[in-house]
Amino acid sequence: MNAFTKHSGLVAAMDRSNVDTDQIIPKQFLKRIERTGFGEYLFYDWRFDEAGNTKTDFELNQSRFQGASILVARQNFGNGSSREHAVWALDDFGFRSVIAESFADIFYNNCSKNGVLPVRLTGDEVEQIHQNVAANEGYQLTVDLENNVVTDNDGFSASFEIDEFRRNCFLNGLDHIALTMQHLDAIEAYEKANGVLSR
Repeated sequence: MNAFTKHSGLVAAMDRSNVDTDQIIPKQFLKRIERTGFGEYLFYDWRFDEAGNTKTDFELNQSRFQGASILVARQNFGNGSSREHAVWALDDFGFRSVIAESFADIFYNNCSKNGVLPVRLTGDEVEQIHQNVAANEGYQLTVDLENNVVTDNDGFSASFEIDEFRRNCFLNGLDHIALTMQHLDAIEAYEKANGVLSR
């Protein structure tokens, strides 16, 4: 996965709580076997009507949010089914980080395996970001994982917590496969010593 150290980008505000994975990526798009190409289906039932026309009142369809790479929501983002496709869709759409007051546990873990940084802030801090987005078109944040802080250019600053193992994986771009491959020499030595066929 791509490493995450520090990212600055346009913020899109989704003023909703309990955004579930069935809305993030609807079930009809789960038949794809690739991990890419899901971005066009992100929030599909909210972005488009039954005829495939764009719903102009949906947040991410607003011109001011085009090209956003940071998404701010509310409480319990990513609840529902455990589909990893939800994170793939967010990533493919261009989001590097999602900020919310809380996340569903499985979704939070899936983010960590796929390079989309989930940032938990307090309710007051999330509310302040929403207010800043509403008041400032083109509002940007910097998410700094090296220092565990979210800032803007106007004095907003909020620190966040993340466990050190997960943080290290993000900083170094290590998913579970990459973590395993760090021990390749030991794995091959074990296979050789035990007569296990390798590849």
